[in-house]
Amino acid sequence: MPKAKIYNMAGEEQGEMELSEAVFGATDTQNAVFAAVKAHLAARRSGTQSALTRSEVEGGGAKPWRQKGTGRARHGSTRAPQWKSGGAAFAPKPRDYRYRLNKKIKRQAMRGALTAKAESGGIKVIDSLELPEIKTKAFAAFLSALGVSGKALVVTPEVREAVVRSARNIPGVTTTLSSTLCVYDILNHDAFIADKAALAHIEEVFGA
Repeated sequence: MPKAKIYNMAGEEQGEMELSEAVFGATDTQNAVFAAVKAHLAARRSGTQSALTRSEVEGGGAKPWRQKGTGRARHGSTRAPQWKSGGAAFAPKPRDYRYRLNKKIKRQAMRGALTAKAESGGIKVIDSLELPEIKTKAFAAFLSALGVSGKALVVTPEVREAVVRSARNIPGVTTTLSSTLCVYDILNHDAFIADKAALAHIEEVFGA
């Protein structure tokens, strides 16, 4: 059964806890994880690229020269793609790249991402992840005490203003809620730092 160490806000180890096998010991999830990450990245695309087609560029209403007898190639409009300042042949237009995954795939992907993080030893459980005041220096010291130096995903069960505002100026640190957890965020961070209550909520939702 997968396990994770429990720490306090001073970075001191408080023991060890067993993680849900159903959530942190999932198998055959590679395809689901790939699909979830691909869908996430597709949804992040702005889709604002745009170019003009031949019907949208200016000029070229009249045939540039007569069809025959000039010795030149025949043309019907200077708005055609082969002309300078002509329209694009297959012009990109603004579009939405988002698409939906079914619930089963999304749940499987979440289990796969959490399993990968547990197997790599990147999960750190905090008995009570709270700060008495908004202080970036204090949160940075907390991460240092945990031995976290890379990118870290901090998960709480509800919005904790002091934690969010203390962490937001630290490069590579992202705060999120257990109810809005994202597969891409889990995989894109080295450490997964979760409040004990948030972890219980994750196991309750994805262990069913």
